[in-house]
Amino acid sequence: MTEFLTAPLPARHGFFTRRGGVSRGFYASLNGSFSSDDPALVRENRARVAAALGGDAGKLLGVKQVHGPEVARVTAPWAEGDGPRADAMVTRLPGLMLGIITADCAPVLFASANGVVGAAHAGWRGAVGGVLEATVSAMRALGAEEICAAIGPCIHQPSYEVGADLRDEVLAEGAADERFFAAGRPGHWWFDLPGYCLARLTRAGVAARSLGVDTCADEDRFFSYRRKSLRGEPVTGHQISVICS
Repeated sequence: MTEFLTAPLPARHGFFTRRGGVSRGFYASLNGSFSSDDPALVRENRARVAAALGGDAGKLLGVKQVHGPEVARVTAPWAEGDGPRADAMVTRLPGLMLGIITADCAPVLFASANGVVGAAHAGWRGAVGGVLEATVSAMRALGAEEICAAIGPCIHQPSYEVGADLRDEVLAEGAADERFFAAGRPGHWWFDLPGYCLARLTRAGVAARSLGVDTCADEDRFFSYRRKSLRGEPVTGHQISVICS
């Protein structure tokens, strides 16, 4: 069965796990990314994702994610692979499915009571760059009111050791954000990515929550780029998180 997690959002959505697909090997089994897997298998996986949410795979849209703050305003579906370079999408057009690909970064799904929805890919660099606030702004420009958001499965602090370069960039945005770092071995810290994203969403006036699921620690349910790197594995699959308009 195609498995997904949900949060209290006023729109159909799912944070999908790696279970219930057809991909094999390092991609087993519900890999949502075309980056290096067999495209035919990924298409079947994405069709299963769309069906699980009662939608049409042709309306399941993605963007070319680049770890930046750009937001695509979706006014019509595009063909597979034709999505713009962006790390978030927003729409008020009914019948679309906005999909975000992750393998440790935070997938963030947004909804408002009047039908405007959004989805964002928030790695540390995108979060520092303002992708979450940019998504909120783009939704408000479409008339969204009382926006709520959920942060899906992503890497958590006990799994996320980082160096001084990352810490310095985060703290350059605000010294108070030091609270999201715990001291580790010399020159290294443990970073709380979902906590950092939650704080930025709260400052933006969004009612947000985190599902509290660590992708790196839960190999049975989730792909993880950090876990792949620590093991020296050549590739990994990616989760997909989807919200329906």
